[in-house]
Amino acid sequence: MSLHIIDPAALAALSRAALANPRGRQNLNLHGDYADLCQRLFNAVEPGSYIRPHRHSDPPKPECFVVVRGRFALLLFDDAGRVTQRLELAPGGPVVAADLPAGAWHTIVALESGSVFFETKPGPYTPLTDKDFAPWAPAEGSAAVGEYLKEVLSAEY
Repeated sequence: MSLHIIDPAALAALSRAALANPRGRQNLNLHGDYADLCQRLFNAVEPGSYIRPHRHSDPPKPECFVVVRGRFALLLFDDAGRVTQRLELAPGGPVVAADLPAGAWHTIVALESGSVFFETKPGPYTPLTDKDFAPWAPAEGSAAVGEYLKEVLSAEY
């Protein structure tokens, strides 16, 4: 067991790694193993990075986001893919964190460069079954992603 120190320099380095990553994001895991019962990680996400809308339903898992740098839009959807809620999260803003119930369709979108959030959810993490991707949202890498993000970010609900 080791102590993890997360200071502004560590967050800046994580953001630089996200900028260099073709997917526009990078995580820093604090949990020791994917089998750990509590998954804790920092996620640096750049504008334009696409996290396909998804839910955690098998098994059902809640998820918590706390923004530590920058600004994000957290979008919640109904089963048909309509935006039901949009929260802007920012440190020092009116909303700094959101705790999602298990099974909620959601995505999170960076609104400015250098944005980082802390995430926690129950483990273990099993890559093949961790998420149910929304069938109504384009797959990551699809040419439709840019237009889809514009649409959902400006959606009326």
